[in-house]
This record gives sequence, C-alpha cells and structure tokens, in this order.
Amino acid sequence: MKRHFFFIFLAVLATIGLTPEEVWAYTRLDGPSVAGIPVDFILFAMTLIGVALFHNRVLQVALSGMTVILLYNFLVTGFKQGSGMSGLVAHFGHEWVILTNLFCLLVGFALLADQFERSHVPLLIPKALPGGWVGNFVLLTLIFILSSFLDNIAAAIIGGTVAMSIFNKKVHIGYVAAIVAASNAGGAGSVVGDTTTTMMWIAGVSPLDVLPAYLAAVVALVVFGIPASIQQAKHASIVSGGDETVHVDKARLAIVFIILVAAIATNVTVNIRFNHLADHFPFIGVAVWVALIATSFWRTPDWKLIPGTAGGSLFLLALVTCASLMPVEKLPAPSWESTLILGFISSIFDNIPLTALAIKQGGYDWGMLAYTVGFGGSMIWFGSSAGVAISNIIHEAKSVGDWLKNGWHVAMGYVVGFAVMLAVLGWQPTPIGNTPSAAAPAPSQSGTQLTPPR
Repeated sequence: MKRHFFFIFLAVLATIGLTPEEVWAYTRLDGPSVAGIPVDFILFAMTLIGVALFHNRVLQVALSGMTVILLYNFLVTGFKQGSGMSGLVAHFGHEWVILTNLFCLLVGFALLADQFERSHVPLLIPKALPGGWVGNFVLLTLIFILSSFLDNIAAAIIGGTVAMSIFNKKVHIGYVAAIVAASNAGGAGSVVGDTTTTMMWIAGVSPLDVLPAYLAAVVALVVFGIPASIQQAKHASIVSGGDETVHVDKARLAIVFIILVAAIATNVTVNIRFNHLADHFPFIGVAVWVALIATSFWRTPDWKLIPGTAGGSLFLLALVTCASLMPVEKLPAPSWESTLILGFISSIFDNIPLTALAIKQGGYDWGMLAYTVGFGGSMIWFGSSAGVAISNIIHEAKSVGDWLKNGWHVAMGYVVGFAVMLAVLGWQPTPIGNTPSAAAPAPSQSGTQLTPPR
C-alpha cells in the first residue's frame, strides 16, 4: 500500500509538470547521492517504509532510522550548523524547543483526555447527537470547530476520547482518520488553530489572508466526513447512555478547562508580546504541565498513562528529528501547483520546516498554503502530530495500509477542497503585510535552513 501511495505521489508530480529530478533540484547536493538522490533522503525513505511495514515496531524503526541518519550526518556530511560534535550540539540547540514543546503537549493532552473522560461528560454526548451517520458527522463538525481555537492535538485527543466512549471502543479506522482530518482542517484558517498558521501570523501575514483556507477546509470536511460517518455507522452505532443519571465530575471538567485556557492564553500572549522569545523556550508545553501539576491536588491525573504515551510521542520526535536533518534548502517557485504538492509532501515530511521555507521565500497565497500544509498531513497517521496523538489511545490506527485503505476519503477531500478553493478564489499571492497583488515577489534564490519542526 505504501508503494502504491508513492506511485500516486509521483503521478501527481507528473500531472502538474514537476518531475522527481526537478524536486531533487531544490535540495542541497553537496553530499553523496545515488542516481541524483541525496543519501539522506534514501535513509529517510527507508525509515518511512519501515514504519509502514512494521507498524507493531514503529518506535524501534523510527529510533533506528534517526540513529543512522544522525551518524551519517556526523561522520559524512556534517550538520547545517557545522560538523562533528559541535555541529550536533548546535543542531539540537536549535531543535530542542519544538521537540520539548511537542513532547509536553502530546503527553500532557493525553492526561487531559483522561481527565475529560473521567468527568463523565462523554456519557452525555449520545443524548445530544442525532441518530445514524448524521450524528457521527455532527461529532466531526464539532471537532472541526473545536480545533479552530484549540491546538489540533487537543482537538484530536478529545474527539478520539469521545468517539471511544460513544461507540463503546469500536471506532472504525476510516472514522479515526476523519477525526484527525477534522482536527487539522479546523485549524487551517485560524492563526491560533495550528502551528503553521501561527508561524505565518508571527511573520506578518494578516489573519484575514489565512481565513480563506476555511473554504477548502469546509468542502473537505463534507467530502471526507460523510463517507467516514457512514463507515462508522455500519461498523458500530452510537451507544445510548440509557435513562440512568450521569454524575458529572465538575472538578475534572474544570481542570480540563483550566489546562486548555492555560495553553491558549500562553500561545496568544507569547506570539503577540514575546514572539522574539518563542524560539528559546517551550512556553506552551510548560504551561500545560504547570496547569496539570497545579490541579493534580484537586483531582489526581492517571500518571500511569505517561509511559505508554511517552513511547508514541518519542516515535514522532524521532521522525521530526529525521526531517530536520534533510538537506532541503528551498522550495519550488510559488504557484498553485507547487502549493498543492506541499500538501502531499507534508503527509510524510514535517510541515513546520516546509512552512518556514515558504515564509522566507514569500509570494504565496497564504490561505491556500495554510490549507495544504495544515490538512495534508492527515493522509497518513504519522503525517501530523494529531494523528500520532490519537494513535496513542487508538492503537489500531498505527497501520499505514489500513489508514490509506479505509481513510481514502481524506485524500479525496484534500484534492476536492483544494480544487474548489482554486476555482472560486483563484491563486492570490499576497506579499506579507500587504493586500493581494497580481504579481508576487520573486522567490529568494538563496538557500534557507529548516526551522525547528513539530
């Protein structure tokens, strides 16, 4: 299945006029290569294929791949910041903030989800949802809305927790993919809903320039949401709570609210008033854990969840580290075709460095870019942090083959949403800090380095 997806990806490149050789042209080629392909990419590709084939050993595969790539950079090519031990230390000195933030959020939000489940609120949700597949679609819509102001990790975990409850732990893989897609799509048009859009906002992109991403995102929600909801209805129906009285633990619900407010307030405050410090300390992750520890005296979290969740989180950190070591220096010239490609690439390559390169290069339609890099990672379970987060509570999701086979509607939603946005709004490149112009500024021809990925 992974091989088939790779061929589909190459077909997309050919359709829009880019050959694999042209794609490699945008990489740093001062290191060894095979058939014109840098060895770094070959090692990364082997790691991803290993993850796809050995989904029961994904952590071991990812850590092994990361170790090999680190040794290759250490012994052969050097790092972007230098060679040898000094280059290695400098590299992780540049990456540690995002890696720490990501780890804290993944583990912290898993504990938050447990608090939410133990508040018994999920038991009330079946009574508020319509019956049949329509109720399933309403839940996806609620996740979509939630993600517009929450981190997509939190939205996905809360959505997955609710789904496990109302479907009595019988959640179809296609519906799991749809939960991840809804959480990613919901944040695509909001500058506080996703790390990539927040990066654009910090760089000077107006929130109004990102907002049009919701046109494509809403269309995609309908396209993938309806088939996924029907899949789930055939697999398992919403389990009614019956007539018994549900006692809501208001203290645990308040804790969930406090943690989410801490994350949102820290994110907004740091990005508005202290964005010059954002790359130097993991503010959001630390805020979540301060709130967790401070409220643990009120209702104790299930600390036993940490080891299992930490393993899944380390898997993503390993892949993110691999991606940060790839010799990508610039992107193809901004166009709707190259922007479409970035969405497919983000399903296997971290979207944060892609977004950073796009911002440095300039000349993009920021709404279109926000949609592609924000939503594209939903096509594979490890393509986004939301996918990895939900796989920590629904372990059956850790299969690339099952995800692609049952979540086919996610890729369809991505393409249809993009096509509708392009047809309705067209390609509107917008210089950062200005209004849309017919001619975008020429992209930078100098190489740019990757920023810390998520």
